[in-house]
Amino acid sequence: MLKSEEIKALFTQFENAVAEFEGVECWSARELQKLLGYTLWQNFEKVLAKSKIACENVGEDVSNHFIDVNKMVEIGSGAQKQIKDILLTRYACYLVAQNGDSQKPQIAFAQSYFAVQTRRAEIIEQRILETERVEARTKLRETEKRLSGVLYERGVDDKGFAIIRSKGDKALFRLDTAQLKNKMGVPQSRPIADFCPQSALRQKILLLQ
Repeated sequence: MLKSEEIKALFTQFENAVAEFEGVECWSARELQKLLGYTLWQNFEKVLAKSKIACENVGEDVSNHFIDVNKMVEIGSGAQKQIKDILLTRYACYLVAQNGDSQKPQIAFAQSYFAVQTRRAEIIEQRILETERVEARTKLRETEKRLSGVLYERGVDDKGFAIIRSKGDKALFRLDTAQLKNKMGVPQSRPIADFCPQSALRQKILLLQ
């Protein structure tokens, strides 16, 4: 079992090993090999191969998470040679940890490290999406308010505006507002836009502009 100071040391090593490739944080497979306690690259390649299969099995594009590159390394007397390496996304590292030798304490640490970090990234992404949805809902509300003002000036009342909105829903979703509410389980007293995904909100905004 890893001691507290060993965990802290591993955490620092994993944090220091991360680099950025085209705006995405990545780890070098060669560096990760050492951090995970693998002496031979050939043995680590087997773990990488299993991880690629796991990535493909969940429908992810392997090339998006395992990026083949070459790097130069010192071989003594100032000479260098080129060796192959793989840049691994955070998700790829998580898969590698899941497919590694569970008897290695470094693997046990990496499984927790990348699981927690991946979940943290998911939470941040979800919050960003929620914020963007709120902004789209606010913009739709303002767009509808402006449109209703123009229509009221031309003699269209609330009932008429509801009919126009329903026709817009049917144009977008092939169902009128009442049918959509029934399908989505939306209470009759609530506007359907409160339950629409962000993409649908943006389509409704474009339709009304």
